[in-house]
Amino acid sequence: MSTLDQTQSFRVSDGTALHVRVDGPADASGTLVLVHGWTQDHTTWDPVLPHLSSGLRTLRYDLRGHGRSAAARPGTATIERLADDLAELLSDRGGQGRLVLAGHSMGGMTIMALAERHPRLVAERVGAVAFVATSCGEMNRITLGLPGAFGTGAARLERRLAKLLAGYRGEGLPLRPAAARAGARWLVFGRRPRRQDVDSVVEQLLRAHPASVGQFQDAISVHDRRAALATLRGLPAVVLAGGSDRLCPVPHARAISDELPASRLVLFPGAGHMLPQERAAEVAVQLDTLADAVLGRAGRVG
Repeated sequence: MSTLDQTQSFRVSDGTALHVRVDGPADASGTLVLVHGWTQDHTTWDPVLPHLSSGLRTLRYDLRGHGRSAAARPGTATIERLADDLAELLSDRGGQGRLVLAGHSMGGMTIMALAERHPRLVAERVGAVAFVATSCGEMNRITLGLPGAFGTGAARLERRLAKLLAGYRGEGLPLRPAAARAGARWLVFGRRPRRQDVDSVVEQLLRAHPASVGQFQDAISVHDRRAALATLRGLPAVVLAGGSDRLCPVPHARAISDELPASRLVLFPGAGHMLPQERAAEVAVQLDTLADAVLGRAGRVG
């Protein structure tokens, strides 16, 4: 069995080059596609991969404006364009067999937009979906009836960060490491995060193209794809949420699950927004379960 372990470059139709990473058997019966969130990159999923079954092919990439992908061209820092990028990538690099799509935060929003804009591709190739700490809309009403100010302070801090990023024209952000770690720890983590996980989130932020990711915040604020979830009804699905997520609180996960009758809703008490770091092994179990059902595998290996 030949094994893939390689980084690639993929140029989408508007000329933007995306950084792509493929791992696993070249002759696998299907592919698990992992889409990261805002200000992060494909390494978000690094803690999850060691816990996945050994026979699984995975495809990860950096969204435009993030990581080692090129900056978003003017007017392209939109979730619609991210969905088109994903459609082109899947058509060219998706391998053989069915696809299991998993999206964290803005990555989940990208999968929803893919269903909205490319329903034929979804019908022909996608076998299951996983939504990880994400939302189908109403991000400007982040509290969704939660008591007190839970969520409002996080939304305000996120918008301030986005404004700083959008207006910055230099290379690399002038953020003090200690301040960046403190902000990340409060904004996107739950109880007692590991130092290496906080550092990883900050490092990914510092690798992103500042102006590009800042502009994506406008797209997130108007994201509304509850109706688009209809395209995914009937597919095996899992919706994962952290009980202490300040950016996409549990009601956002419930809203997604309510639209997907075949879905499982899995909550992680005490966890924040960064489930791929905070609950890596548990996330892997959920993704493996989907892959086992869709790809006809005999269960977890390794």
